[in-house]
Amino acid sequence: MAFLMKSMLSNQVKNLGLGGGGEESKEESTPSDPAAAAGMTREEYEEYQKQMVEEKMERDAAFAHKKAERACLRVHLREKYRLPKSELDENQIQMAGDDVGLPEDLQKMVAEDQVEEEDKDSILGQLQNIQNMDMDAIKEKAQATFTEIKQAAEQKCSVM
Repeated sequence: MAFLMKSMLSNQVKNLGLGGGGEESKEESTPSDPAAAAGMTREEYEEYQKQMVEEKMERDAAFAHKKAERACLRVHLREKYRLPKSELDENQIQMAGDDVGLPEDLQKMVAEDQVEEEDKDSILGQLQNIQNMDMDAIKEKAQATFTEIKQAAEQKCSVM
């Protein structure tokens, strides 16, 4: 009963123009054509829509490429440090295509690291490390070790 009274009164108030009747007239005055709503012709609106779709596709492609570059970097680091592989990274690289690699600045850093590691692993690198060692400390340790071995041998052997 209350619903019936409310609907009848609200219809009467709308007809008088005192309340919510303005909302209906606003909805009717908006054009149904989106091109007219944007203030363009139909052709301009279609061209605008095409441009928006193309820009979105370009952004998506650039984003996918960046994601693939990051995945490539993670794969490289996993190989370097012998960590388990991730299928997600490999899938991202495949989705972006085979032309994905490390960014140029990271490639330079990786190349520098590899050169440094190769230098350290080589005989010349080991010789350079020997030069950097404290020879006095090494001599003292060797003499201390030799003295300990000699004392241990004297205690065990009655001939010495």
